[in-house]
This record gives sequence, structure tokens and C-alpha cells, in this order.
Amino acid sequence: MIDKKIFAQLFVVLGLLGGCSPQPDGGMQTGPVGEWRHHGGDHTSAKYADLSQIDKINFDQLEVAWRWESADYRIDEDLLYFTGDYRATPLMVGGRIYTATNHGQVVALDAATGAELWLYDPESYRLGPPNFSPIQTRGIEYWSDGEVERIFLATLGKQLVSIDVTTGLPDPEFGDNGIVDLKNDLGRREFEVRNITHGSPPIAVGNTVIIGSKIYDYTMQNRSPPGHVRAYDARTGEFKWRFNTIPQADEDFVETWENDSWRTAGNTNVWSFMAADDELGLVYLPTSTPTNDYWGGMRLGENVYAESLLCLNAETGELVWHFQTVHHGLWDYDIASAPNLIDIEVDGRQIKAVAQVSKTGFTYVFDRVTGEPVWPIEERTVPQTTVPGERTHPTQPHPTWPLPFERIGVTVDDLIDFTPELKTAALALAEEFVLGPIFTPPIVRGQNGKRSTFVVPGAGGGANFPGATMDPESQILYIPSSTRPMGMSLVEPAAGTSDWRYVIEMDRGVGPQGLPLLKPPYRRITAIDLNTGAHVWQIPFGKGPTDHPEIAHLDLGPLGSPYGDVVAEGGILVTKTLLISYLAQKDEIDEDAHGSILVAHDKASGELVAELMVEQRLHGAPMSYMHDGKQYIAVAGGGRDSDAELIVFALP
Repeated sequence: MIDKKIFAQLFVVLGLLGGCSPQPDGGMQTGPVGEWRHHGGDHTSAKYADLSQIDKINFDQLEVAWRWESADYRIDEDLLYFTGDYRATPLMVGGRIYTATNHGQVVALDAATGAELWLYDPESYRLGPPNFSPIQTRGIEYWSDGEVERIFLATLGKQLVSIDVTTGLPDPEFGDNGIVDLKNDLGRREFEVRNITHGSPPIAVGNTVIIGSKIYDYTMQNRSPPGHVRAYDARTGEFKWRFNTIPQADEDFVETWENDSWRTAGNTNVWSFMAADDELGLVYLPTSTPTNDYWGGMRLGENVYAESLLCLNAETGELVWHFQTVHHGLWDYDIASAPNLIDIEVDGRQIKAVAQVSKTGFTYVFDRVTGEPVWPIEERTVPQTTVPGERTHPTQPHPTWPLPFERIGVTVDDLIDFTPELKTAALALAEEFVLGPIFTPPIVRGQNGKRSTFVVPGAGGGANFPGATMDPESQILYIPSSTRPMGMSLVEPAAGTSDWRYVIEMDRGVGPQGLPLLKPPYRRITAIDLNTGAHVWQIPFGKGPTDHPEIAHLDLGPLGSPYGDVVAEGGILVTKTLLISYLAQKDEIDEDAHGSILVAHDKASGELVAELMVEQRLHGAPMSYMHDGKQYIAVAGGGRDSDAELIVFALP
């Protein structure tokens, strides 16, 4: 959906751009070659390093150059709470590595040796754990106005902190001695404030720092916080604006939240990473499903701006355009990753584009200035709900191009059929579920003798928070994804546990003989040329169950890692010649193995060209930097066994 006031606001934006003064370093330019200034490398979220010292010939010679154990283990253990996997993406600016721990400490390290230069601890853990766990601090943001340099951190304790990169101390001119209290400025206070926290980094555009939020809605009550997005002055910490992701009172689209549900609905938050065009002064926000994720009887209507891509003026917070990818979502199809900004040429037209991948398995591509789709996106009729009190939207958006990068929806033709016995078993098992196209809604468990709706991709499938990677030289988008189907059904909650009429019950790991119900690949990497929209190549990512005794004799080759804990892992780093990612050894070698396999693919063909065994389980997004003539690859790992660390690789 293109915003009603798009053209009027577009003229305003273009008018502002005509008189813009040079912007502080927000990240469209990466700085000197070899630096990594933002979570995605730059604000385009390319995750691209213009480096080639590490290549397919020497990749397997990489060794650990240095490692840094998380400073969280220096905290009094009585104050610690479980945070699980360590996933923070380090930054490299001016020969220093900056990164955060799970508990929100920020450290500066020498880029060559890992020597600790300073450590800042906001002590947010003293405020108590979030109302849910595990949760991690996934990154920090770098900002400079050309004179001062700052690191911005959004803590689990609901603090926005500005840190001087030289001293490692909070900026006394920012907020209250360097800290802004993020419990404020949300516009509603009747919700449970402990249900909101911050894991992903803020984004600094011009002189504005923009904050999303992580909201927990499994308290089984209809009182989750709203996911309104806030912005603060980068120098002073003064509150600048709030964009209401759930429209309030007389705002546009409030009518899409029927029965005044806008007053009480929660979530619709930006929990993942943001992107920005610093030259245009625009920020791009991916939003989530409203409360609750699977039954919308208390929020009937289209629910604009949920599950949408929003384009805002970063200075004012004004909406420039938006597109809703799912109307009245019931599948937890959050837009879970940062948009990718890229300049492309389509049919001879130069387009400043934004590409958004999603859990739906679709890639939505727009002119990032106007919001016009680059290729048509059609509203198509979809199956309707039979759940009491629910009302689904009659249509859903379907991009006509590029083609989906994942399996979407399911029919009997998608069921596993490697042998006659497996096909028979799969057909019998499928009879227990409702099969249908994407956006087939959940059912009440047991309706017509069915267990649930078999949803493909599942809520943890498609493209999740690692997101896509963009090669700015070739305009090719690389998308790691997984199918992760699940049965979704609704059941009545136990008496006194919820004010919702229905809550979700999942069927996971469904399949015959311990194999997945669907045909492979179960996890994949897809390369899409955004100049044409065509798929360049697609490969299974990971071995998958190819050695299962029922099919081992068929010598099927890699099938893609199936339905394990792959949703939260890593993503892809792209360099001049390589795609670099990793797999879990337990999925590829032995289920008892602890470590990972760092893998390199030829980015032109997808061919696996090298791999490296790593004794640690990796979890974060890999990044790469150059320092003193040497290329490094860094990635966070560990955490579940009190072993969280940053590991940095280089050639001997």
C-alpha cells in the first residue's frame, strides 16, 4: 500500500534535499576501504567488504589471529541472568574494534591484537532482567559529525547511551550524564513496561538517533507495549519525534484498527535492524506483527502499519511512504531483517531502490524515494478463516517478480517422495493437516479432524533477522533462508491465564521416519540480480538429512540443514570474490559436535570453494576489515556455556 499523501510528502522531502547541508557520517559511505562502521557494514546494510586478500585459494589457511572473552564474566555472578548465544556484530573504525557484550558492556579493542583499550559498563543488568529471556545485545551504532565520534548503545535495561570513542566514557552533554531513559516517550503507559527492551542497535542518521524495540507478547495478555519508534538528538539526547506504528486518535489509518483496538494493541515494533539513505535523509523501518501473533480477534481490520516497510524523514519523523506486506497478520510474518538499499538499472531506468526480504519468502523491491514497486505487486485472493471471532483480510500482496526464494504454501506435490514407502507415509501424515497456499490461516485445533494448518514458510522460516547481503558492484542480492514449516492451530487458554479467546499451539518437526514432511532443500542461499529480478543461482545450504538410513542409499547430496536452530545464525558476508558464512558442526558432522564450519562460496556461481573447522559454535554476523595491510574476519560465538567470545581470523 502506497501512502495516501505520498506525492505531497515527496515534494516536501525533495524540497528539503535541495537545501540540505552535508550530513554527519551516517554510513551510506563506509569511510576508508576496509572499515566496518555499522552493523551491516554501512547504512545500506550491504554486509559487503571491498577486500580480496582472503580468497578461495587461501581461505582454508585462515587461523585465529586473536580472540576476546566477553567482559560479562567479570560481573558479579549474582547480577547476571541468562542471555544465551553471543551474536553482537563488531565495528571497525580507525584501527579500533568496538563491540558490545550480551549484557550491554561496550569495549574498544586494538584491531590487530585484540588488546583492550577501554571498557564501559552501563550496569543495566542492575535494573533486573527483561521479562523474558534469552535475549542478546546484537550490536552498537557508530556516529560522527566530523568533530566528535560516538558509539550509541540501546541496553536491555531500556537506556540509550552515548559513549565517547576516545575515552570510553559517557558523553556528559547527552541526556543525563550520557544516558536517556527509554521507558519514556512511548505515548502510552498502561502497558507492562517490563515487556519492552532493546536488543538491536539504534541507527544514527544526520543528527538523529532512531530507536526500535524488542517486545515480548507471550505473557498471554492483551497489554503488550506499542512498538512506536522514537528519535533523539545525537548531540544532546533531546527527544525529537515519535512515529506511532499503531496509529493513534485522528491519525491516518487508525480506522484499520477496528473497535478502538489501537488504544490497546501492542507490538508492531521494529525489533530488527534498520537501514538509511544518508544523502536523502531517509530511514527505512521493518515492522512486526501486532499482539497477538496468531489470533487477531481483538484487533480486527487491516492493522496498518504492522508487517510493513516504512520510509520516514529521519529529521522530522514524517512518513514519506509505506508498504504493508501482510494485512491483519496471523502467521508471525514479521519483517525480521534490515532492508537493502541499492542503485539498480531496470529496463534502462536508473532507480534508487530498496529491497526487503521477508519471512514470507518474497523479495519486495521499491523505488526508495517514492515507494513505487519496481515490479508489480498484486493483491490476490487468499483462503479465509473459520476461527470464531476472527476476520481475515480477503487479499494479500504477492510480488510478481522476483520469484520467491523459498517454498511458499504447500500441496501434496511438495511432500517427500524419495521412496514409495516415504511417499505413502507422507501422504497419510499430511491428511492430519490443512494444506494450502501461503496465507492459509490457522484453524481451531481439531476442526474437521485436522491437527493444524501446515504453514510454509513457518514463522521462523523465510528470511529471518540475518537478512540479505548485497553486492554493490554486481547488484546481486544474496539471501540465506530456511523453510522451517510448522503446524499452526489455535486453542482456548487455560482458565485465568489469558484475556485472549485463543492462543497458539504448534506442531514442529513433522515428517515420516524422522525426515521432514516436505521435499528439500530445507535451507538455501539464493542469488538474485536486481537489475533483472532473475534468480542467478540457488544452492542447498548444509548437508541436511542426506545420510538418514531411509535415503542414504540414494546418494542425494546436500539437502540443506532441516528444521534445527538455524533461524538465528549468522548471515552472509560478501567480499570481492567470496560469500562467507558458517554451518553448525552438529548438523554437518556429528550431532554431539560443538563447533562450526566457516565456509566460502564463489559468489558468481555459488560453488563451495573452501571451508575451515572452528572449535567454537558461531552465532553472530561475520564481518571483515583491513588493518595495516592485513584482512581479518571477525564473528561472535559461544554464550550458552559461559564461553561468549569474539573470534578474529586472518592469514598466517
